[in-house]
Amino acid sequence: MGFVNEKLNEFNQYLNGKKVAIIGLGTSNVPLIEYMRKYKANVTVFDNRNIDDIDKTTMDKVVEHGMAFSIGHDYLSKLKGFDLIFRSPSCLPNRKELVEEAKRGAIVTTEIEMLLELAPCKVIGITGSDGKTTTTTLTYEILKAKGYNVWLGGNIGTPLFTKVSEMLPEDIVVLEMSSFQLMNMKISPSISVVTNVTPNHLDYHTDLEEYTEAKKEIFKHQDEKGILVLNYDNPVTRQFAKEAKGEVIFFSDQERLDNGYIVDEGTIKFCENNLRKHILNVKDIALIGKHNYQNICAALAATRTLVDEMTAKKVVSEFVGVHHRLELVKDSSKNVKWYNDSASSSPTRTISGIRAFDKKVVLIAGGYDKNLDYTPIGKPIVDGVKTLILMGATKLKIYKAVIDELEKQNKKMDIYEAFSLEEAIEIADDVTKPGDIVLFSPASASFDMFKNAYDRGDKFRAAVQRKID
Repeated sequence: MGFVNEKLNEFNQYLNGKKVAIIGLGTSNVPLIEYMRKYKANVTVFDNRNIDDIDKTTMDKVVEHGMAFSIGHDYLSKLKGFDLIFRSPSCLPNRKELVEEAKRGAIVTTEIEMLLELAPCKVIGITGSDGKTTTTTLTYEILKAKGYNVWLGGNIGTPLFTKVSEMLPEDIVVLEMSSFQLMNMKISPSISVVTNVTPNHLDYHTDLEEYTEAKKEIFKHQDEKGILVLNYDNPVTRQFAKEAKGEVIFFSDQERLDNGYIVDEGTIKFCENNLRKHILNVKDIALIGKHNYQNICAALAATRTLVDEMTAKKVVSEFVGVHHRLELVKDSSKNVKWYNDSASSSPTRTISGIRAFDKKVVLIAGGYDKNLDYTPIGKPIVDGVKTLILMGATKLKIYKAVIDELEKQNKKMDIYEAFSLEEAIEIADDVTKPGDIVLFSPASASFDMFKNAYDRGDKFRAAVQRKID
């Protein structure tokens, strides 16, 4: 007889006849509609968008199944009397309607939290302000190369809760986890990684403390068998070690640690009991950018107990990165390289992108304002950018940071304003010379002009391919 997931069977039986609310009809929650219907739950769906803005196929499915729904501005006014509530990541658990239902006795959870509760196998969770998608993808590739059956989910891949029935104890789940998903979690992965914590998403979170506390949930519920991988160079994550219950593995590209993964003299090394073992020369790594050395160290640390060094080394050396992260989309006929870094939705990410190149770049930046401080981006732009093209809601913040730094250094820079992505590309094409690099790294979210960062990156890629010879 094969493996039987008793916890999952018990949960499925619990659903029969229960009042279940699904908040948000986005990617992570849509598969729940069919799942809850299969196990005879009484489902009501909630979404804050107008009906015309919701995917028609999704709404047709809701109507076809005879499910109740509440949509629009006042969508949570009917959130009363439910047994189980699945919130979307963007509907934070401190909403008063959710707090009131939880006080009354409702279980408030998410698709990803229930996955952690019911998965029968090891789970590796990865979070951070920057670098989590690259680290997650590389971790997945290392494990896959070793022969594991690996499930990729969270912020990337596909929603995995409805796949739990297919998982076996020897499988591994790898999750990219955002602060929105982690907030108020009551369970943590057995292996957790925090790449760094810098100010981000302050348009949603009350303050930086709330954002930081959300990140901690990825390890706070581990036991003494847990493994926590932390960035030693980041002052916030370094302090997380004090609250860890299990083993802590640090990584650094600035310090010669006695224990952990380091980047030292152009080589990635593993240090243990003051002994340093050479893993890989950075010249043999396909990924560009010094910040990616940290992501590699994090992935090596996360898979250290599961994969042999030779397998991991081979994967790392061949890994070329993921879409929208320093992605080369065009090497033009006039020898100008165009890079899509649309996933850089905060100043710290764009700073890393600028510093990834050994020459000054033409930078296209700006977008939706997440209420972040752009002062720190001034000096890196002045030091690493030859021409700046600004667009979107944050253009004035970036402009001020750069102008202040230019005045401080008594320097000048050509700065242009664009009112669309296509206009920005046209300006960049006009000002570039052979050998130049154009970097599209917005340092801002995408919601002022695009659906998300991937939509923005896709449109940049398509426009460059269309307009640039």
